[in-house]
Amino acid sequence: MSFKRWLSLSMAAMFLFFFAFCASAADYTIKVGTIQPESHPDCVLMREVFQKYVEENSGGRIKVELYPNAQMGGDREMAEAVQLGILQMALPVTSITASFEKSFNVVELPYLFTTRESAFEALDGELGKELDKRLLKTGMMNLGYFENGFRHITNNKRPIYSPEDLKGLKIRTMEVPPHIAFFKELGANPTPMSFGELYTALQQGTVDGQENPIVLIHDSRFYEVQKYCSLTGHVFSVVHILTNKSFIDNLPSELQEVVKEGARRFVARHREVMPQEEEELIVELQNKGMKINDLTPEQKKPFVEAAHAIYEQFKGEIGEDIIALAEKVAK
Repeated sequence: MSFKRWLSLSMAAMFLFFFAFCASAADYTIKVGTIQPESHPDCVLMREVFQKYVEENSGGRIKVELYPNAQMGGDREMAEAVQLGILQMALPVTSITASFEKSFNVVELPYLFTTRESAFEALDGELGKELDKRLLKTGMMNLGYFENGFRHITNNKRPIYSPEDLKGLKIRTMEVPPHIAFFKELGANPTPMSFGELYTALQQGTVDGQENPIVLIHDSRFYEVQKYCSLTGHVFSVVHILTNKSFIDNLPSELQEVVKEGARRFVARHREVMPQEEEELIVELQNKGMKINDLTPEQKKPFVEAAHAIYEQFKGEIGEDIIALAEKVAK
């Protein structure tokens, strides 16, 4: 064997040993699951902020592994995996968490929040703390609230300026009771359907439209199969860092704080990025041919009235006390 060949093999062996040693040096692994693609702010900031901070500040004792693109399943499956301790962390919308703790459906009440500022003030404050406390009994805990953005309506028939414009339209919604009730109140025909089937359903005209935040409308390429986008902003889509309580509790105290601080930094940066991202994507959607219309406060008024008309019917399911608290702090 030549000296160069021997040297090359020796160097390769040293690198393999080094990386194997680094991998084994981690005492704990945090697997993070999300349905979002790698280019989405959730994934980008999870890598650039959370993963970097936790791995560096734990001295290599914690390794963070990110699984985007629903590799670990949908939001529901990942939340179940977190509850069972199979997955250490997931980034689901709060409507999924409501499957485990019904009081989280309070966040899904239309027009509860009308600005990001009021939403995060409530979620960082009394409302969020109460929801977090109730979540603990499920074996899970929340490490911070962030967003998908306000939900808006797209369709192929006409721009939406009033509830009358929605009459008879078949609108795909999530299987979230307050969302379904709201669209029924507006006179639309809400049609729950899995997100994976939605593009084809819009393309084939199975449904006339759908409602989602701008980032999802863009990333899902709905501009290819939808003509109108109306900025109704009817629900603020909240996401949070869901983790297994036992996993966090069993970390040494100094590592618990590293993980929690990493989560705080991720949330803070995410909240800075999303408003600008949304503004840029609205322009991009227009450039791709979508007709986008905003609504004045006066035009939104009948939508808000229709929303508040359904609050009463959810007091039993969500809890009268948590709805009263939410309405108080959301002002």
